[in-house]
Amino acid sequence: MKKILKFRLKSELTQVNLLSILPWLFVLNLNAQSTPLIQNIHNRDATSLNGHWKFVVDPYETGYRNHRNWQPFDKVESTKASAKPYWTDRVAESPTDRVEYNFNTSAEILVPGDWNTQKPELFYYEGSAWYRTTFDYNLPENKKLILYFGGANYQTDVYLNGQKVGMHLGGYDPFNFDITELLQPENNSLVVRVDNRREDSRVPGLTSDWWNYGGLTREVKLVELPETYIQDYRIQLDPKNPENIKGFIKLNTGEAGQNINLSIPEIKLEKQLVTNAEGKAELSISAKKIKKWYPERPKLYDVKITTSTDAITDRIGFRTIETKGADILLNGQSIFLRGISLHEENPIRGGRAYSKADARTLFGWAQELNCNFVRLAHYPHNEYMPRLADELGILLWEEIPVYWGIDYENPVVFNQAKTQLETLIQRDKNRASVIIWSLANETPEVPSRLNFLRKLKSIALNIDDTRFISAALERDEKSKADVVTIPDPFAEDVDIIACNEYIGWYSGLPDRCDEVSWELPDDKPFFISEFGGGALYNHRGDKLERWTEDYQKYLYERQIAMLKRIPTLRGSTPWILIDFRSPRRNLPLIQDGWNRKGLISNGGFKKEAYWVLKSFYDEMEKQYPVNIKD
Repeated sequence: MKKILKFRLKSELTQVNLLSILPWLFVLNLNAQSTPLIQNIHNRDATSLNGHWKFVVDPYETGYRNHRNWQPFDKVESTKASAKPYWTDRVAESPTDRVEYNFNTSAEILVPGDWNTQKPELFYYEGSAWYRTTFDYNLPENKKLILYFGGANYQTDVYLNGQKVGMHLGGYDPFNFDITELLQPENNSLVVRVDNRREDSRVPGLTSDWWNYGGLTREVKLVELPETYIQDYRIQLDPKNPENIKGFIKLNTGEAGQNINLSIPEIKLEKQLVTNAEGKAELSISAKKIKKWYPERPKLYDVKITTSTDAITDRIGFRTIETKGADILLNGQSIFLRGISLHEENPIRGGRAYSKADARTLFGWAQELNCNFVRLAHYPHNEYMPRLADELGILLWEEIPVYWGIDYENPVVFNQAKTQLETLIQRDKNRASVIIWSLANETPEVPSRLNFLRKLKSIALNIDDTRFISAALERDEKSKADVVTIPDPFAEDVDIIACNEYIGWYSGLPDRCDEVSWELPDDKPFFISEFGGGALYNHRGDKLERWTEDYQKYLYERQIAMLKRIPTLRGSTPWILIDFRSPRRNLPLIQDGWNRKGLISNGGFKKEAYWVLKSFYDEMEKQYPVNIKD
């Protein structure tokens, strides 16, 4: 059960001059420590910090940098022996004091949420903004308090009671900090700086094709833990021996001889484990009584892990996924991935999607289309998505934003991509729905890029070797007349060859689909990760008039006919389920800031092409019947 905290944001709190005192945040000792991401924090008893926070925009970064040399204040050692946490000595003490920024009299903003759609004047804003809330918390002895962020875009600097907790880079992955040592029983002041600027050393880089929503875009909460707690675990079927459950459980303390109990009550399974010197216990258990997870029957089990000090329950499904030649086998049966791509955006409410209700809306539309698969593009989506996909029976492709314009030779860039990949896999490695880790989308074929992706692949497999590795590769239709190939050498490294194709939209007219053939390996499944074209809802005309629903419908008809001729095709995720915002798309009266390739409009109305794709998927469902054996 989650606790809801009552914030104290009343005007009688001590008045604070924000930008005159924020520099002191950066010169104090960092007592709180960054904490490795805690597995299944989603199901921990938590105190929600969601709600209205105070909010100040800081485009010149006056509160973050020394304006004379543009260096962050936390890069400079304090020379003031009297420096104290700013809430105690950097305040406006009389009405005559100069106060230019004040949290208490500032506007409020809803967390989670993006500032772009909550503040119309910040619709295109890219830069820094400061958040503040206060809370009381009485922490029992021998307990730790973890501050958890589901995500914030992009650089996040966190301060508690005047001292810096830590910093996180990455716009779409969760992170947490141990704040035990900085906590006080009353009037804790939590200040967060978020900076969403695009930079060439970030992932994604300077250019992308989606809206750069800024702010605390996902949940923020406090999680109370014992001093020794369950840090991480992986509990999945052994791909080499599907009659066994294989994995590990790790405690946060590296101590041998700690007892762990694993149980699945529904099948009366129980196993006693003992940690090694790293605080980790490997496990291998018979899974003969397990009913497997299928999209048609998404069976989940309550899996309970208990120690002398901690206990956690997770809902886990068990299934196998493998390739055999051109086939994708789920639980040993050949399947066709009837998919669609989508962004983490709620076009009806507006802005970044972040809630379980948002997830139900997006997946509901996908299921109406008869999808059994969704590509979560082009970055890690919020945790409600894979958890709800587990419940609904939707297979997932998950991705990191290694996208256009990445500097593959910059170690800073690689480290950010590496961290985002590691965090995504750590968070979702127990989700039955997730079957593909995608490492990139539409990246150019250069030597440094190949090395970059191969190192990411090695990192992914080191954490989780039970799923497919793939990427949305580029195609080539110019080297050979009317023949499409995938020349990318990374195609040799992936389990499923995937590419984006827009024949009939960016390459000729729809009839061109009838003229081309595909030259592909016959020993790997082939997957179309994007296809389609744009249309403004209810804009009608001739089938060769671009931007009309009639053109989009005809384009889907010709593209699907082309795809049916590819013998190794085992799925597709057309681009895209719903129209989404993009600053790149500004054709007046048609786009107006929206990418119009959606099969559903930003108002929630289905376009004509939607029904063409649904008919194709209805056909594929019959062609690939499912026989649930266990």
